[in-house]
Amino acid sequence: MADGLLELTGSRSGAEGMRRWRVRPFGELEAVVMDMLWRRGEAATVREVLAELTASRALAYTTVMTVLDNLHRKGALSREMEGRAWRYRPTRTRAEHSAAMLQDVLSAAGDRDEVLMHFVADLDADAVASLRTAVESARQAQRS
Repeated sequence: MADGLLELTGSRSGAEGMRRWRVRPFGELEAVVMDMLWRRGEAATVREVLAELTASRALAYTTVMTVLDNLHRKGALSREMEGRAWRYRPTRTRAEHSAAMLQDVLSAAGDRDEVLMHFVADLDADAVASLRTAVESARQAQRS
């Protein structure tokens, strides 16, 4: 599944009244930048992003600046001024982003239960154990 940008549409989904989320895919360079920032684990300036990315591809400073600004406008990055430069950081963790993408897929599924059954059937034993742990944690959190 390609990386995407989570965006609240504000609409409600039928009788359930649940918020609907829409995932817009990142462009190729946006996905590379987000991956780098997630791996980095801390905010970065345009120059710092450029320095890391130019090891694998030739990019102009203005290209990286535009990509970071676009991701900020889309809500994928926050930024804070440090001296004369903006420092950018992801607004969500990679795990939060991935979970939102899965929620979007489930929201769009015709038969959510059937999709989940097919999904679980393809998991290995370790993934099933992780899923059980996650479900139990979610149940306990809902009870609290």
